Amino acid sequence: MIIDIHTHTFPEKIAAKAIESLSKEAHILANTDGTNAGLKKSMEEAGVDISVIMPVATSGSQVVKINDRAARVNEEERSLISFGGIHPDFADYKQEFRRLKEMGIKGIKIHPVYHKMDIDDIRYLRIIECAAENELIVLTHAGLDVGFPGVVHCSPKMCRHVWDEIGPFKFVLAHMGGWENWEEVPEYFGGSGIYIDTSFSTEKIKPLNDGHWDGKNLSMLGTERVMRIVEAIGTDKVLFGSDSPWTSQKESSEFIKKLPLSEADRNKILGENAAALLNL
Repeated sequence: MIIDIHTHTFPEKIAAKAIESLSKEAHILANTDGTNAGLKKSMEEAGVDISVIMPVATSGSQVVKINDRAARVNEEERSLISFGGIHPDFADYKQEFRRLKEMGIKGIKIHPVYHKMDIDDIRYLRIIECAAENELIVLTHAGLDVGFPGVVHCSPKMCRHVWDEIGPFKFVLAHMGGWENWEEVPEYFGGSGIYIDTSFSTEKIKPLNDGHWDGKNLSMLGTERVMRIVEAIGTDKVLFGSDSPWTSQKESSEFIKKLPLSEADRNKILGENAAALLNL
């Protein structure tokens, strides 16, 4: 079984507009149309059995609608699982997390860069602690963001501070533990019990044809650097993720399949670890 722990879709009414806007913001091409149907087509081509959707609430007013949609996805789709979303401006997060737990939603996605707040800010710590108390998985964007050059709200050091303050809990750091902060990941997370996902870290950036990336290095992590992180974290704590539509599920999963790992360890990363974490 292959489980992609990190994907994104949007309601059909806004998917085209959202993809266009986000593509321009990050100067990258999308690999799907941003709909659930587009994601399922990608899954079929890649041999992915289950995809986990990570909604991002960019304002407090979006939280309830996002979480209601997540519940509908979980009721209506067999191969898709949606996490919930939260925003630091949403005041009644305690009640909302109780509601998520009652609805059977397995976790939340947070994005410190979009929220313009350090992940170890006390306002985030309160939210994450409450999520942990409700046995919700917390998956966060980690490291820099391709759409916000130089903006640091979720460094490895900050994430380790969160873990030391609240842990242990079900904590997943996207983008191999910290996008473009990769050299710090083994130092802060090795042997910690924190999970990382492989999303948007193992391929070349596919640029939008607007000149933004001209003359720049579009490569991300190669096999050697990925293996250095995997060996430090341990194969039990690494989860396959693509960040679809921003990278190809097929190319991302093929990269994992080609890593110099035992079949047992590859299977852990491709799906077994996620199945255990999600209690499937």
